[in-house]
Amino acid sequence: MGWRCTGLRWPDEGPELGWRKEGAAAVRRVSVLVYGKELGFRAVGERHCVGARGNVCPVAATVPARSTGARCPECARLDRAHSVAADTIADDPRTYRVYLAWFGPGMVKVGITAEERGAARLREQGAVVFSWLGRGPLMAARRTEELLRAAFGVPDRIPYARKRAVRAVLPGAGERAAEVAELYGRAAALEGGGWPESLERLPFEAVDHGAVFGFGGKVEVAQAVTGLVDGGVVAGRLVAAAGPDLHLETGAGGVVVVDTRLVTGWELTGADAGAGVTVPVVDIGGGGVQHGLF
Repeated sequence: MGWRCTGLRWPDEGPELGWRKEGAAAVRRVSVLVYGKELGFRAVGERHCVGARGNVCPVAATVPARSTGARCPECARLDRAHSVAADTIADDPRTYRVYLAWFGPGMVKVGITAEERGAARLREQGAVVFSWLGRGPLMAARRTEELLRAAFGVPDRIPYARKRAVRAVLPGAGERAAEVAELYGRAAALEGGGWPESLERLPFEAVDHGAVFGFGGKVEVAQAVTGLVDGGVVAGRLVAAAGPDLHLETGAGGVVVVDTRLVTGWELTGADAGAGVTVPVVDIGGGGVQHGLF
């Protein structure tokens, strides 16, 4: 059995792809990604469930090519049952942080993450700019999140399709930080008016991920991969990455976004970087026209 992709990760050093090889003993490795370098892979066979909470799927179930979860129903239930996002672990003793994240003009959200994870969660979501708002117990962080949603209509989720669509028109760093600062000021004014006493407010500090993501210039994305197929190739020059997305320059086809959540669970082999993209794609901002193999 070959190497199966386990997804895109965001340690402090930059993006890397994870891999797992099953056998008598599971083996894991990572591939550090470098902007400007060529990248190419070919999908082999069928896509299999990635399991849950670090455990392999007991039946090695196949999963749909267009599923971003890459889990069978049983593993998905198990994974969700232990998820902080599902509000199923109210007694989690860890310290949490509340953050404000900016993804594009008019797209600011509120969220929480375990303090021990640092800013990894923000990079995983593709937050171009963020600031911490406060820190404290899980339920205090949750109440603050709910308070901001109720008071200001701030969402806790923004679809990836919206994030990708604006990457070609991102304003400068100053304008990006200003929108986060404005919301931070309104949120801070709630202290004493519903703000949980056990949540310590943190000072405003805008952290910009533009350079980390490779957004040195405009990212003119033309298409997005909608799923892999057996024998399908994705290849090009890596120009940027954000959240789960890889941005590949494919020559005449322009920049293609590969959501690595669609790659997890596939066995992959190397492919020539000049091979282009031979899997299904959809135009971004062009009416959703489908191309590729079906």
